Amino acid sequence: MKGAGVAQRAVRAETNEPSGSEAPPSLHAVADPVEDPERAALPDPSDTARALALCVVEILSGAREVDSVARWISDDVHRHLQQRAALAARNRSAMRLPRARPVLRAERVVTCSPADGVVEATVVVHGRSHARAVAIRLEVRNERWRATAVGVL
Repeated sequence: MKGAGVAQRAVRAETNEPSGSEAPPSLHAVADPVEDPERAALPDPSDTARALALCVVEILSGAREVDSVARWISDDVHRHLQQRAALAARNRSAMRLPRARPVLRAERVVTCSPADGVVEATVVVHGRSHARAVAIRLEVRNERWRATAVGVL
């Protein structure tokens, strides 16, 4: 239930009248954000996004199987990555390129949280010849971050 983790407290009494007035003060309730214990137990979403972005690029290069990241992605993302990996494998085969493990590094991770339990991240992954941007939407599911959308440019 939304708002269940927010405690309400009276902050201060204010009057709109001059100090000599007999009018009772009006109380204003202010939301006091209380950290969600479920969210506190989760790892940093930036670290999760960085690791997942590296894995996704390895999957598309043929160096990793999609099933190796199945516990961190939703079923829809799994199907999408399977299709992309098959297409990439066909392209490598047609061009007679070897299947090699790429040398990758994730440099910049930018995250934002549009809603409770949701983080959207972009990660720039650099290889030897080019860089790719990986966009990931992470949502809290079964007490851990899971990718519900992944896009690679």
